[in-house]
Amino acid sequence: MSIPVPPPLPVPPVREMSNADLAALVRAGGPFRGKAVFELGDRAAADNDAATTLGDLTTLPVLREDRFHAVSLAWAAIVSLLAAETPHARQVAYRSFAALTDTEQKNLLDHLHCSRIEDAHPRA
Repeated sequence: MSIPVPPPLPVPPVREMSNADLAALVRAGGPFRGKAVFELGDRAAADNDAATTLGDLTTLPVLREDRFHAVSLAWAAIVSLLAAETPHARQVAYRSFAALTDTEQKNLLDHLHCSRIEDAHPRA
């Protein structure tokens, strides 16, 4: 006897969701939290609210502990904010970076190949 596989979850329409709805999707910790993080990151260059929302989310354990190899979703969010290259998004990225542990800061700087977060200019 085999255990039935549940049907796949419907993919949320992240491009059509509000920033608040995307944040709720991230906080729920489900399988689509990454899609929501990257959608907010895509919006950060043109939408200060999206940048602020994304920065706020970087403190959540669901982002700090969710890793793809060594990179956490919190790191991905910070990199997206840096890549937005707006003064607001970069300030949010610096605050989010400062909230990381010393070890996380060092590891992220190593990942970005720079010695100071202010020198990081990743491409979107």
